[in-house]
Amino acid sequence: MSCFIVMALYFIRLFYICSLIIKQMKKEDKISTNKAPKPVGLYPHARKAGNLLFLSGVGPRVAGSDNTDSKVPGLSLDKNGNFLEFNFDAQCRSVFENVKVILEESGSNWNNLIDVTVFLVNMKRDFHVYNKIYAEYFGENQPCRTTVEINSLPTPIAIELKCIATIN
Repeated sequence: MSCFIVMALYFIRLFYICSLIIKQMKKEDKISTNKAPKPVGLYPHARKAGNLLFLSGVGPRVAGSDNTDSKVPGLSLDKNGNFLEFNFDAQCRSVFENVKVILEESGSNWNNLIDVTVFLVNMKRDFHVYNKIYAEYFGENQPCRTTVEINSLPTPIAIELKCIATIN
């Protein structure tokens, strides 16, 4: 009977230690940084799982531009939300720089990208520009890529990337 009690206490302690480790791991695998634009909802910039890094959707907004990071390079809207200025090239370059920042803050880098999903709000207008700039940024590293057109994004941006990278 005393052996049973000792074993039960051992397993209770082991379970408690494991639960503490799991809780700690869950806190550490979420990555957020002030160097990238704030997420528009309750989610981290990235999350580690094993040696993989999953980035949340990343847009071209500018970190630190205001209290909600709402500035978008190459975009100016009137009070009705109509374009006063639209420069898709600037949005592409900004989204790539934001991805780079999140990768580096997460312990990875641009060359570790293995999969990129691209969301464009106007494929016909923007794909050729995107494809040209993509080739500039991905000359050496060529991750898998999927490009889809969507009706809209949660902020007035024209592009968003969802990426997966490895962590060394």
